Amino acid sequence: MGADTERAARPGRRRELDALRALVVLGLVFFHAALVFSPDDDFYVKNASTTNAVTVLAGFGVVWAMPMLFLVAGLGARYSIARRGPGGFARERLLRLGVPLVFGTVVLCPLPQWLRLRAADPGYDEPYVRFWGRFLSVRPDLADFPFVLEGDHFETGHLWFVVLLLAFCLLLAPAAARLAAAAGRVAPALRRRPALLLLPALPLAAVNALLGMEEDYAGWNRWAYLLFFVCGFALADDERAREAMRRAAVPVGALGVALFAGCAPGFVAGDDPFTAWTSFALVTRALFGAAGWCWVVAILGLLDRPRRPRADGGRGGVLPYLAVAALPLYVLHQPVVVVLAYGVVGWSAPMAVKYGVIVAASLAVVLALYEYGVRRWAVTRFLSGMRPGPRPPPPPPAS
Repeated sequence: MGADTERAARPGRRRELDALRALVVLGLVFFHAALVFSPDDDFYVKNASTTNAVTVLAGFGVVWAMPMLFLVAGLGARYSIARRGPGGFARERLLRLGVPLVFGTVVLCPLPQWLRLRAADPGYDEPYVRFWGRFLSVRPDLADFPFVLEGDHFETGHLWFVVLLLAFCLLLAPAAARLAAAAGRVAPALRRRPALLLLPALPLAAVNALLGMEEDYAGWNRWAYLLFFVCGFALADDERAREAMRRAAVPVGALGVALFAGCAPGFVAGDDPFTAWTSFALVTRALFGAAGWCWVVAILGLLDRPRRPRADGGRGGVLPYLAVAALPLYVLHQPVVVVLAYGVVGWSAPMAVKYGVIVAASLAVVLALYEYGVRRWAVTRFLSGMRPGPRPPPPPPAS
């Protein structure tokens, strides 16, 4: 590599991206709790009364949150491949993502499906153990790659993110060197012409428009996420790209808001905007795809502004704690939300009260499960995709 390419990889962990990842994961508790009250989503447990306000508010998160997770994961892949090489990277990702995927699918995902059946039919009384066996009755189905198992009740549920991320990592490994070299040739132009940052919006618009949006994957086409992942690997931590993002953050953010506003009528009044082939639906999906890229670029640019260093070097506090916990919290959160929603929707209370209870209780339970059931034990750390670590000391006795 030339000197200019070597400058691109600036050392040092980007704490703001760790914090952003953790906040997105916790935000999913708010998002999935809201789906209990949405008229448009086939969530596991539904409240008797719903509101269209959920659809509108959810759109503000859907347009950027999951794309951001994939982009940040691509950035992490760049560092990991540089340290381990393609083969070591693939092995590490199989372990760190494959183990929690299998564990979560077998142990956690059956429960929401069982509660879906109970919520839909008060007369359904199949014991959970019997349903668990039927849930795990699967057959191969390569047509839905990378979701290669199919069953009458089987699903990976919210772990679709882990399935896609693992597949993208394995696809990336053999092509990583060529992709990094190509990015090194393109990046210098970004310093002279920051508007080139908008180019990925075009394939994202095309993928969403032509392949359709998938409601099961937070409204994006699964292959659009691959583009975010690749862009994270190629550009997100190149200093020239970061400088361009900082300079363009505000105008690109304004463009993203305008594009998002432009696609809103299609989702509110359109005819099946996710898959229809009408010109209105195609334009709606294209605008949404382009808006998502603009939002991600703007958020990255704004977060990358210089800030005063912390006295503790960024090692202490809540956000670093949550950053390490992001994957376990993601794996745990949705079954907890569904279980609590199942118990709350029958209450005679306003929707706002039910929603607040589900969110508050879910956050408390998920964080407690992570702290006392995952973080402190070697086996559960391994099953949750965490690196081995020493068991923390017990809390001091109360005085």
